[in-house]
Amino acid sequence: MKLKWPLDVSVSFDPYYGEPDRDGDQGASVLPDGRVRFRIEAANAKEVVIDRFGERYPLTPSGNGVFEGTFDLGRGFLYFFLKIDGADVLSPYLPIGYGCCRPMNFVDVPVEDMAGWDDLEGIEHGAVSRQYYLSSVTGKQEICLVYTPPAYDPGKRYPVLYLQHGYGENETGWIYQGHAGRIADRLLKEGAMEEMIIVMGNGMVQSGEPDNLVLFPEVLVKDLIPFIAAHYPVLTDKWHRAMAGLSMGSYHTSLATLTHPELFGYAGLFSGFLRFPGSEDREEPHMELLRHPETFNESFRLFYRAMGTEDTYFDSFMRDDAYLEGKPLSIIRETFPGGHDWTVWRRCIRSFLPRLFR
Repeated sequence: MKLKWPLDVSVSFDPYYGEPDRDGDQGASVLPDGRVRFRIEAANAKEVVIDRFGERYPLTPSGNGVFEGTFDLGRGFLYFFLKIDGADVLSPYLPIGYGCCRPMNFVDVPVEDMAGWDDLEGIEHGAVSRQYYLSSVTGKQEICLVYTPPAYDPGKRYPVLYLQHGYGENETGWIYQGHAGRIADRLLKEGAMEEMIIVMGNGMVQSGEPDNLVLFPEVLVKDLIPFIAAHYPVLTDKWHRAMAGLSMGSYHTSLATLTHPELFGYAGLFSGFLRFPGSEDREEPHMELLRHPETFNESFRLFYRAMGTEDTYFDSFMRDDAYLEGKPLSIIRETFPGGHDWTVWRRCIRSFLPRLFR
C-alpha cells in the first residue's frame, strides 16, 4: 500500500512511513492502470471523501475506522481536499504541496508521454537554495528560491530566468509541484538548453494594502533583480535576463516585461494572460508596447504564450488572441492538452527553457 513518493514531494525525506502499530497502513498508491487507491483511517467518522474541486469521490467504510476507495482521478499532478465529515483535513500520510493559499494533499499520476522528463535517478542535479532579501517595496524580508545548474561555477557568469508561480501558491511551487529544477537537469544532460540560474520569488508579497496582487513586479524590479545581481554571478544585460510565470505569474510577467523592455529580452506566459482576466476592456498601460510592433519585435528575442486546451481561462486566452490578431508581432503561441494545472505548466517550462539565451 505504501507508495514510495519521490523524496522531494514527501513530508519525510526518507522512505519512512510511520509506526505501523500506531499509524496503521494508510495513504495512497497509484495502480498500473493509473487509478489511485486510498486507505484512510478515521475513527468514528461517518463520511470520508476525496474532493477534486467539486468532484466528490466517497470512500467506503471497511471496518475498524478504515475507509477505502479506488478511483480514476485523471492523469498528472492532482490536488484534492480530504474531507472527513465535511471538514477539510490535511493528511500526513499523503504527499503535501502548497496551493489554494494552504497546504494541500495531492497525488501525481504518471503521464505516458512525459515519462523521464523529471527523473531523479541517473541524472546529475543542480542545487536549490533559499535566500532572504529586504524589499524596499514591502518593508519586509522576502523569500526566493534559486536554482543553480549541476556544473555551477561561481567564477562563471550566467543568464538568469525569473520564474513565477500562480495565485495561492508560493516560491516553492515550481520546484516541488512543477519539477522545474528536475526538468532543467534533464534538458541540460541532453544538451537541449543553455546553463542558467533560475530565480523563483514569492508573488503573493503584500505591503500595507491588503490583497494587492500586482505588487510583485515592482518588488522584482526594485529589489529582487538587484539582490540576485549582487549575490550571484549573473549577466546583467537584458539579453541575458528572462521572465516567465503561470496564471497570476503570467500576468506579473506581462506587466514586468512590457513595462520594462529595457530589462528583459525573453518572456513566457503560461496559462497566460496579457491582460488581467475578465477585465480585458479596461485599458492597461503596459499594453502600450503592443501597439508599436516594430519596437516590440526589437525588444524581445522571444515572447511566448501557452495554455491548456481545457483551461477554465481559455476564453481569456482567446480574447488575447483576438486582440493580437492582425498585429505583426513576433509572438509564439502553443497549446497543450490539459487544464489549469501543473501537468500543463510542466509542459510549458519544458518547451520554454530550450528557447532561451540561444
